Amino acid sequence: MAAAFVAVSLPPSWVAPEPHMSQYKGLRMALEVPNARVIEERSSPLGLLTVVESPTVPFRYVPGLSLANTQEPPAQLAVFTDGDSISAITAYGGDPAKVAYLDRTTAALPYRILKQPRVLILGAGGGEQVLLALRAGADTVDAVEVNPQMIDLARNRFADFAGGIFSRPNLRLHLAEARAFAATAGEHYDLIQMPLLDSFSAAAAGVQSLHENYTYTVEAMRDYLTILGSDGVVAITRWLRVPPRDSLKLFATAIAALEAEGVAEPGRHLALIRGWNTATLLVAKSPFKSEDIAAIRSFAAENFFDISWVPGISASDVNHFNQLDQEYLYEGALALLGPERADFIERYKFAIAPATDNRPYFFDFFRWRALPELLALRTQGGAAMLDWSYLILVTTLVQAAILSAVLILLPLWIRRHAFGKALHRLRFGLYFLALGLAFLFIEIAFIQRFVLFLGHPFYAVAVVLAGFLAFAGLGSAVAARWAAALGRGSAVRGIALAVGVIAVLAATYLVALPSLFERLLAFPDAAKIAIALLLIAPLALFMGMPFPLGLGHVGARSETFIPWAWGINGCASVLSAILATLLAMHIGFSGVVMIAVVLYLVAPALLANRLTIRTMIPFRS
Repeated sequence: MAAAFVAVSLPPSWVAPEPHMSQYKGLRMALEVPNARVIEERSSPLGLLTVVESPTVPFRYVPGLSLANTQEPPAQLAVFTDGDSISAITAYGGDPAKVAYLDRTTAALPYRILKQPRVLILGAGGGEQVLLALRAGADTVDAVEVNPQMIDLARNRFADFAGGIFSRPNLRLHLAEARAFAATAGEHYDLIQMPLLDSFSAAAAGVQSLHENYTYTVEAMRDYLTILGSDGVVAITRWLRVPPRDSLKLFATAIAALEAEGVAEPGRHLALIRGWNTATLLVAKSPFKSEDIAAIRSFAAENFFDISWVPGISASDVNHFNQLDQEYLYEGALALLGPERADFIERYKFAIAPATDNRPYFFDFFRWRALPELLALRTQGGAAMLDWSYLILVTTLVQAAILSAVLILLPLWIRRHAFGKALHRLRFGLYFLALGLAFLFIEIAFIQRFVLFLGHPFYAVAVVLAGFLAFAGLGSAVAARWAAALGRGSAVRGIALAVGVIAVLAATYLVALPSLFERLLAFPDAAKIAIALLLIAPLALFMGMPFPLGLGHVGARSETFIPWAWGINGCASVLSAILATLLAMHIGFSGVVMIAVVLYLVAPALLANRLTIRTMIPFRS
């Protein structure tokens, strides 16, 4: 993946980092420019931090700024994460009047209907939304940021530049994942603000639609509503793209969350405005009052923002300032709030069904039926609307499958006379293929399930992988004893018993883990890691048994087939890593686990068919 940068200043020209600087989820922050000098380079828990001093030119970044704004923003420092998503640290001398331009962004909308609110900012970044909250007279501000290097930059290294806003007595800065913090906050807020911190081209960038995001799911929205005060509001700002994807998907998610909370008329709890490049959605715990609606209308008119939805809106109220050929958001909001919602979601050119914790791919908008039209429009900007990451994943799966067929099946066919009966070759090959697919399906699904519980993808990958490898290895070590004691000396019977336990445990976890995680989210990290390992241990222990037992069973009949058994299983592991993500995007992680369970249950039958043991004569090499 691309490396991350800190632009201490933005020069007239700059050179992207060399490939060797890239790191996974890169948190190396650097900028290579002419006449630049490195003033510090040091390691951190998540990567290498490089600070560069260079010639400066003005840099200004204020997404969602109104065309009616007349104030020039002060100097800023740009922070790029993973070479793409951007946040700005703004020079602030303590005078709120110097940042009055923030009042003219779409994100400022909630402060028109809330006075001195208690604010929770999920994604502090460089502090722009913190500045807005302080200028608006927020009573207290809790700012949450998942990146410790961003916190270090804003609160320590550039604290003087930023006016020490993160050290204000009424502001508390938290190092945490947004969803995990919201689920364990234990306090109530008047406003939950979710700033625009990700890339403008999230889906088209080729990676983000494959990234699980638990911030914008139906369950997440319900968590946010739970910690709101009676008149509280959730405000979420997204980039505006035409035809819209993010905004409509978010609107549909909010409707689903409100209905799940028992709201009969969700349209009375929603407001949506758009500028020329951003849209801000308000989700209120209580229906908007008439004075709130008047304030929203006034704010939009003053700043040349268009109202796409507010209670009582009509067609004559839309598309006045930033005019579009078609008022997509208003029409989409009407359809999503009406009885034809399901049909509209199904017919829409992009996938805008609400994301859930089971399918947390908020940035997945790809639809196969739209592909021909978008390709036909590629010279007119259609290519930028494509979710390339999905197509890349499908292409990778096809390539891996072709290579697998060439490298595994073709040699097996050429040497078919060395392995004996074709029936046995086929059954044994399918057995190890099923094990490779099933093991990785469950492992990958568990990694994603534990992301929310452990609060960070890095923790989930490290803990889940370590747990499965260690306990599956232990299961392999005791597999022979298991077959001897409970399988009465039969490898096939031992495998059948093991996969039966796997099926029961996997089904139990599917039902129990969400509620269990909800109750345990407030535990400290060390305790949650220990709990995760304890949950993984029994399942991984039994998942480690079918492979060595099957290998022993096959080896007793043909030693020549053993290397191919390893190869087929390893090939399946590669395919399953790709296939699991594609399946999860369509049927969710629960569906992926259920497919794995079916594969495990079928596996013993591939070794023990209707033929008697007497007919399974050893193959001749």
